[in-house]
Amino acid sequence: MALQLEIVTPEKLAYSDTVDAVTLPGSEGELGVLPHHAPLVSMLGVGELRIRKGGAVETFAIAGGFLQVRPDKVVVMAEMADLAGEIDLERANEARREAERAIEGGFHEGADLAAARASLQVALLRQRVAERHHREGPRRHRLDG
Repeated sequence: MALQLEIVTPEKLAYSDTVDAVTLPGSEGELGVLPHHAPLVSMLGVGELRIRKGGAVETFAIAGGFLQVRPDKVVVMAEMADLAGEIDLERANEARREAERAIEGGFHEGADLAAARASLQVALLRQRVAERHHREGPRRHRLDG
């Protein structure tokens, strides 16, 4: 049996398809979901969301939001979700440099420092996901071990 997966951001429907499994960053750690999973609602963390379908693996950089799991459907409502192959690596590198400069820039208000750290975390995630995708290409895995 398959699992319907929808990944939604404030800007768009980022993904909608039937998948074999999904692994994603929950607020308390990595969470794997297979068909017939127990119902669940959770906050999302920052990290990689991996989709397994027919032996292939697709990866998203994902940050913040919520997750709803039903036995036949997973809905990911994320603040940010970028497909690995669509991340501009140079832009991610520049965003990382800007966030590092903001943090190193001296005196900060608490909210400004927290925003700079969050920006750095997202930039590093995008950079890591994009670099892995460019290095490995679309991944295919054997399902028979």
